[in-house]
Amino acid sequence: MSRSIRITYPAAHGQIALRTEADWDRTLLPVRIEQNSAWFAVPRTVPTLAMKPVLLRDGTVHWAKGANVVVSAYEPEPELRPFFFTEERGRFSAVDHVPFEGGTLAVRIYYPAGYDENTLHRYPVLYMQDGQNLFFPNEAFSGNEWRVDETMDQLDRMNAVGETIVVGIAPADRMRDYTHPGYAAYGRGIVQQLKPLIDARARTLADARHTAVMGSSLGGVASLYLAWQYPEHFGLAGCLSSTFGVLDDLFGRIATEPRRDIAVYLDSGWPRDNFDATNAMRDLLIKRGYQLGVDLLQFSFPDGSHNEQSWAARLHLPLQFFFGNAWSARRIGGLSSVPN
Repeated sequence: MSRSIRITYPAAHGQIALRTEADWDRTLLPVRIEQNSAWFAVPRTVPTLAMKPVLLRDGTVHWAKGANVVVSAYEPEPELRPFFFTEERGRFSAVDHVPFEGGTLAVRIYYPAGYDENTLHRYPVLYMQDGQNLFFPNEAFSGNEWRVDETMDQLDRMNAVGETIVVGIAPADRMRDYTHPGYAAYGRGIVQQLKPLIDARARTLADARHTAVMGSSLGGVASLYLAWQYPEHFGLAGCLSSTFGVLDDLFGRIATEPRRDIAVYLDSGWPRDNFDATNAMRDLLIKRGYQLGVDLLQFSFPDGSHNEQSWAARLHLPLQFFFGNAWSARRIGGLSSVPN
């Protein structure tokens, strides 16, 4: 009994083949080829099977970069997107400045490993608040960054999430842009100026199901505001240690307005990390019909602190909830929306 594995890679670069742990020296050739995609038949005799694409070119076998891909016998129709000649880590754009009605947003983009070589794919996008704290210690508050790129690279090597573009946004005025009523103008700037620019510049999956927004503290408040206000653009909201109910109108809006088709991640530390406000938001979302483990996920962390080190340590959780294949499949009741 066999199952199908799809590998997508530019056909002009060489012949795609596959090797597996059943016999690492045996080269499997595709059973079907259509343009830039090749399908392989592999045994379905074990619960998991490690494999790695290879590229046959000029008499040489080139192994795909990164860790082996481990495919479950129960995972439907996996698609592999290998790269062979570029670095095994993502890269950054220079900082760009995007004007909006409230000032200027400083924006830096993280592109996942393989983005520049395997040009056939489009990627989910994560928009993150407080972009100055995400990637580099010399830019971050007190020198402590979220280590977003390191976490994304590691989750990619683990095959735990699909490759994702991350857009870090440094606000023009944090207290204004992340609170009521200022976040209305900030939201318009993100939707009308920034997101169209990113979708035009990068190979994005631009629909709401593949677009997340995330932040901590007031940045978490702004993130939930963006998803609630613009569910047609942002289908996923990550809110870490969020100051709900202090400088926003979200409790009232979520209690009275029509339910949005979004998925929400909440977390907080205890005792002094917006623990009670986060639990209250969880309970309100459940009252509005959101289901824990489907379109709502919430964690509490004993002794969790309100700082970048703590948020960096638990960043992998919302990333897996948003972009992990099993979680995505559970939300939409079928195949994962993010290809492997």
